[in-house]
Amino acid sequence: MADPMRIRARAADGVIDARVLMAHEMETGTRKDASGKIVPAWFIQEVTCQVNGKTVMSAQWGPAVSKNPFLQFKARGKAGDKVTVTWVDNRGEKRTDEASVG
Repeated sequence: MADPMRIRARAADGVIDARVLMAHEMETGTRKDASGKIVPAWFIQEVTCQVNGKTVMSAQWGPAVSKNPFLQFKARGKAGDKVTVTWVDNRGEKRTDEASVG
């Protein structure tokens, strides 16, 4: 299982500004290791963001996204709301983390 995501969310004037740092290797499947063997593809394919259980953003990603990707999004909300971020990678691994809006 991957390390927890770092989620920071702040609210101002009815809008949440959420910033997410995801720990993931994001291998393209085209890089070779020191012995010359191709490192298998391993990347996040889908990211879903929710506020209080309601999906506010969904994204389809591929191997072009960098290692340890950063995501920032805005959504309607207020302090005390719950932001939940879930990703699924091409190996079927899944990670979900949440944070309260400050």
